[in-house]
Amino acid sequence: MNPPHDSSGRWSPARPFPGGPDSFVFTPAYREQADKNIKKYPAGRQASAVKALLDLAMRQMEDETGARWLPRAAMDHVAEILEMPRIRVFEVASFYTMFKTRPVGRHHLQVCTTTPCWLRGSDAVLAACRKAAGNVPDGVVSEDGEFSVEEVECLGACVNAPVLWVGDHFYEDLDGPTTEAILEALKRGEHPKPGSATGRMGSAPEGGPTTLTEPPTPPEKAPAE
Repeated sequence: MNPPHDSSGRWSPARPFPGGPDSFVFTPAYREQADKNIKKYPAGRQASAVKALLDLAMRQMEDETGARWLPRAAMDHVAEILEMPRIRVFEVASFYTMFKTRPVGRHHLQVCTTTPCWLRGSDAVLAACRKAAGNVPDGVVSEDGEFSVEEVECLGACVNAPVLWVGDHFYEDLDGPTTEAILEALKRGEHPKPGSATGRMGSAPEGGPTTLTEPPTPPEKAPAE
């Protein structure tokens, strides 16, 4: 769950949702997407769209501020649209770690440190991320606003470990130098290609396939009658 922080980035139970704008309203484009998600559910069941709308709110915040997170005003707006008690929306947003209820950097670096990634060198990936963020405490935004760092549990790409999650992209098969190169590119405003840093296809073995190396022979066509 997302720990509450005050304006200095330190934990503060008294301020569970710090910072952010005083008001938030979906733009027409995002409201259209929100309405499409609501229509997927029967009348009276619109609360089922809460996660979809929270995700849209985070993406609009990213468009407007450069950082993908959920201020209190955005959660209130979702509650109003879905006719839900605000506390129920807060419960959803604070339960799922994909929702960030405190400010993050323009690039929020989520590093998997579960056993498979750790065995494959996630310590070096995490160290590179912390260095890029100026070694501020995890969860605190770097002074330049570019980065924030978070250790996360399994991201479901164990065979391509270690894994770094940034925005909508996964970077896989990382080590210290390749992670640093990705972070430098992000800081320059570039969009590094996601996927394996070593170039392997999907979850294929390192070094390429060792079996089924030849393409299958296409079946012969039956003779025309």
